[in-house]
Amino acid sequence: MAATVFSIANQKGGVGKTTTAVNLAFGLARLGVPTLLVDLDPQANATSGLGFAKESGRSLYGPLHGEGTAADKVLTTRQENFFLIPSEVDLAAIEIELGQKANYLVQLREVLRPLAESDRFGAIVLDCPPALGLISMNSLAAANYLLIALQCEYLAMEGLSQILNVVEQLKKAGVNANLAIGGIVFTMFDVRTNLSHQVADEVRKHFPALVFDTAIPRSVRLSEAPSFGQSIYEYDPFSAGAQAYGKLADEVAQRFGLIKKSRA
Repeated sequence: MAATVFSIANQKGGVGKTTTAVNLAFGLARLGVPTLLVDLDPQANATSGLGFAKESGRSLYGPLHGEGTAADKVLTTRQENFFLIPSEVDLAAIEIELGQKANYLVQLREVLRPLAESDRFGAIVLDCPPALGLISMNSLAAANYLLIALQCEYLAMEGLSQILNVVEQLKKAGVNANLAIGGIVFTMFDVRTNLSHQVADEVRKHFPALVFDTAIPRSVRLSEAPSFGQSIYEYDPFSAGAQAYGKLADEVAQRFGLIKKSRA
């Protein structure tokens, strides 16, 4: 069966996007879903956050130029069922170079197609840069679903409207007519503040079917884990952050039928 491809994109930085991509992908793997995390951010925070070096030639830069394949770039990790295509600084140049290609919005989709259509993975998670540039647009063109990491603050709500508009534009333009909003996950949720609850209530009012039940708490342990090159499950498996991402992985697996795929 084809893999379900998730893009975790947000034009605003510092919202927990990469933390969510890493720990959601790792969490799905722990559930037995063969999962590939693709680091598309030239800063390579997902790569280094999992303890991998930023090495030249290891990213999708080459395949996006017709040099080698995405399969050549897949690395195994210390977690069973969890795989990574890392990023590195060369990927920064792709923002300019993609625009010079025909069909520049679907280049990533074509590069990932053999992996997505194989029976090797149940889920592919794309971690995007904190901007709606060509890499992020390619990610949305390649995805079945967009998962939005939304920090619980009012400025983040403005960004939510913007990215939803981009999704509609891509669909209307025929770039990815089947792209759907897979869900909204609240990040950096602070149960002690009225603001977090107010933002959550407002988003739930407008998008009741999209919001995941699990909210990711504001947590020092989640912030510390990447500096040790570890997921939150490895760094502090009993922390509130690990428990929350475990529940989110359960929700995603159930919502999109990923457990069935892992057993197919």
